[in-house]
Amino acid sequence: MKICIYGVGAIGGWMGVPLAQAGCTVSAVARGATLQALRNQGLTLHQAGVSHTVQVQASDQPADLGVQDVVIVAVKAPALADVAAQIAPLLGPRTVVFTAMNGVPWWFLQGFGGAVAEARLQTIDPTGAIAQGIPAAHVLGGVVHASCSLDAPGVIRHHFGNGLIVGEPSGQSTQRAQDWVALLSRAGFAATLSPQIQKDIWFKLWGNMTVNPISGITGATTDLILNDDLVRGFISSVMLEAKAIGAQLGIPIDQQPEDRHALTRKLGAFKTSMLQDVEAGKSIELDALVSAVRELGQLTHVVTPFTDALLGLSRLHARVQGLYPAQSKA
Repeated sequence: MKICIYGVGAIGGWMGVPLAQAGCTVSAVARGATLQALRNQGLTLHQAGVSHTVQVQASDQPADLGVQDVVIVAVKAPALADVAAQIAPLLGPRTVVFTAMNGVPWWFLQGFGGAVAEARLQTIDPTGAIAQGIPAAHVLGGVVHASCSLDAPGVIRHHFGNGLIVGEPSGQSTQRAQDWVALLSRAGFAATLSPQIQKDIWFKLWGNMTVNPISGITGATTDLILNDDLVRGFISSVMLEAKAIGAQLGIPIDQQPEDRHALTRKLGAFKTSMLQDVEAGKSIELDALVSAVRELGQLTHVVTPFTDALLGLSRLHARVQGLYPAQSKA
């Protein structure tokens, strides 16, 4: 099985090492310091007190790596347009593109969403270039339930969680989806096949669309955010708006915000991925986490004043820091 990781950050690296140990031929599209580290030192994962290093073929030119069986796209959302423009040499007729990313993906409404099905999300793929570069037939959706971080380029540290949810955008239980779940399971992941991957995406988003940007603005870990009654109340108001949108789309959430807060509290004090990006001076994936929710609210006629406020504050902070484009998408 030939597997290429497009985006060897914390999640891509975490997936790559066990897959290589399971016998897959793992390669990577990478640039700069990450490319040099992979070539010189291999890919390293620190997990449960043990370090594992595997060798991978790495290049900044996808054509060097050739057609793959699976391409794991694990970049942050702002980099996705660039991936779509360059991914073609990795794709054959049967190649699966597994999206291991946070937030609402560009394919979210493909064959799904009732009255708004097939609508292109302007905040995610304004020109349609992503959908054109990564044709729908290749896409297999994913949701990651794991916390990882980068110690250094090509060096990943796993903190907690081992879950990977897999699903066809159509909701069908295809052979390729079953095979991918089986391979991930053999590699040691807690992999499951979802009958409605959009619901799993929405449920994960329901928690991190608020805590992530608030941590980016404040610099606070999750425990401090949830311990502030006023901030937690604001978060709950945003979540209720997202819950109403999900109900309109056919992906209802049967929990209340306080149920999710209790789950997040159990994880202790940790830095969200967005806070890690802010501290590293990297572009933040605000559109996939918040702008797209606002757009889906507009499409489903759900008013979102609290989501609007969260987006406006987060966007302004990120622009001042040079981490979000000056021209708004929403």
